Amino acid sequence: MSAFILRRLLAMVPTLLAVGTLTFFLMRAAPGGPFQSEREMPARAKQELLQRYGLDQPLHVQYLRFLQSAARFDLGPSYKNPDQSVREIVLEGFQVSVELGGWALLVAVLLGVPFGTLAALHQNRAIDHLSMGTALAGVSVPNFVLGPVLVYVFALTLGWFPAALWVEPASRVLPVLALCVAYVAYIARLTRAGMLEVLRADYIRTARAKGLSERVVVVKHALKLGLMPVVSYLGPAAARIIMGSIVVEQVFAVPGLGRHLVQGAINRDYTLVMGVVLFYAAFLMLFNLIVDLAYTWLDPRVELA
Repeated sequence: MSAFILRRLLAMVPTLLAVGTLTFFLMRAAPGGPFQSEREMPARAKQELLQRYGLDQPLHVQYLRFLQSAARFDLGPSYKNPDQSVREIVLEGFQVSVELGGWALLVAVLLGVPFGTLAALHQNRAIDHLSMGTALAGVSVPNFVLGPVLVYVFALTLGWFPAALWVEPASRVLPVLALCVAYVAYIARLTRAGMLEVLRADYIRTARAKGLSERVVVVKHALKLGLMPVVSYLGPAAARIIMGSIVVEQVFAVPGLGRHLVQGAINRDYTLVMGVVLFYAAFLMLFNLIVDLAYTWLDPRVELA
């Protein structure tokens, strides 16, 4: 296992290099610049800013400086917020995004697994059709539509929750709901598919033939392997649920990583965008590694290669 983990960590280096290189040149190729605004800046002041941040250097020199900074895990200050380093902004935003994504993923698992299990246990019955129909509706409604609807109904009309910001426990409810609905649907469908396959296995028939209660058969014997599709989905889902919070963070004015990425792209804040993109890529690969390790715990037949 140690050798497997080491190989995966070493494989992250060229992947992050490719992601960073592509992002670096795409940001420079985009029109505009970090110091361009509606009011034209004096030429001398603009030249001083370009010299200060090394943006007056040839592109290959800027790229080599970026590689050196990335190797030290320090991309320097944000162009639009020079009093803050990119590392500070990313870590602050990540705390908010991981809390939002963590709550959304937890709610998705707590709702999706029971719904999927019930649907599998009552295949082709009313509860199965109701669960899967609800899941299909959840997948079909994008969060950029669901978010404003939740604000209108529960914040502006009923006044139960705050409409925006991230300042109190009640302000977490609407963003978490807007983010988790689609994932509840995916997890419910994956749980149903996995449980249907496991419930037809020979060892489940043997357990029932021995007189074990249905609860013991499902919880102790079937659920562990039935959740394998869900576990494989949780890796990319955890990263996607944090990256996918970009729209939700914009709708609810949540100061997370997604909002920083959008604002950085709009402002052509090169260092901030590079920091967020590299952090996202590293987080995705690390979480996929954790999922692969969890596979061996759920099913000892799975070998790490």
